[in-house]
Amino acid sequence: MTEQLRLMAVHAHPDDESSKGAATMAKYVSEGVDVLVATCTGGERGSILNPKLQGDPYIEEHIHEVRAKEMDEAREILGVKQEWLGFVDSGLPEGDPLPPLPEGCFALQDVEEAAGRLVELIRTFKPQVITTYDENGGYPHPDHIMTHKITMVAFEAAGDPERYPGTGGPWQPQKLYYNQGFNRPRTVALHEALLARGLESPYGEWLERWKDFGRPERTLTTYVPCAEFFEIRDKALIAHRTQIDPDGGWFRVPMDVQREVWPTEEYELAKSLVDTSLPEDDLFAGIRNN
Repeated sequence: MTEQLRLMAVHAHPDDESSKGAATMAKYVSEGVDVLVATCTGGERGSILNPKLQGDPYIEEHIHEVRAKEMDEAREILGVKQEWLGFVDSGLPEGDPLPPLPEGCFALQDVEEAAGRLVELIRTFKPQVITTYDENGGYPHPDHIMTHKITMVAFEAAGDPERYPGTGGPWQPQKLYYNQGFNRPRTVALHEALLARGLESPYGEWLERWKDFGRPERTLTTYVPCAEFFEIRDKALIAHRTQIDPDGGWFRVPMDVQREVWPTEEYELAKSLVDTSLPEDDLFAGIRNN
């Protein structure tokens, strides 16, 4: 295949691209693939999760600008392109009963209308492959679920010249994947490997809660080898300094253990318009050399 390969990753907030599939993106960038992150919201209602930065009045007052700068830094580290879709963060409602979502937020938009912005970006960038979240959002954040919804509509609509007139000529992506990096087999493997080495595991309580969640196991179809890019992934994630504590549990698994025990990032093939054999080790399987 002589045509440029292009990958689009559709995410809800700045930082999601660095915690979900970042090593995969860095790997493809190193191979000459054109990679674009579409970020649906600005993360305006995100909490400051790094305890070292909590209570900083400047950050609290300028969280939108701060998170945009963090995204710029992460984008440079990963070597990807990035575009904002311009929706407003819905926040994560908490309480019982849950409070209503804020007026005008992303999760309250009309799905068909909101998908138009993504259709235009797809028709402009022309990706063969798109990644996003499953119907549960990966976890049930309203913005993640909405990201899934508009991506499903846009995947189908972008190639139809009758839909979304005025957003560019039709372009039909060939494959759509759900990020499934937070899967139970990976978590169990790392947990057991740490214990076998006499090391403390950050996953014990997580695995116990997994049972309580009653979360169904997803079908992992695609394992992308990208261990040599795990450090780039971590640097990109740390760039989102309001959202991640570099001394927190996220980084407690030694890099050599990660690379040895679980050297891939995982995906679930949701739609494919090309023939491919499962399991895959390449998001472009069936597209390369066709």
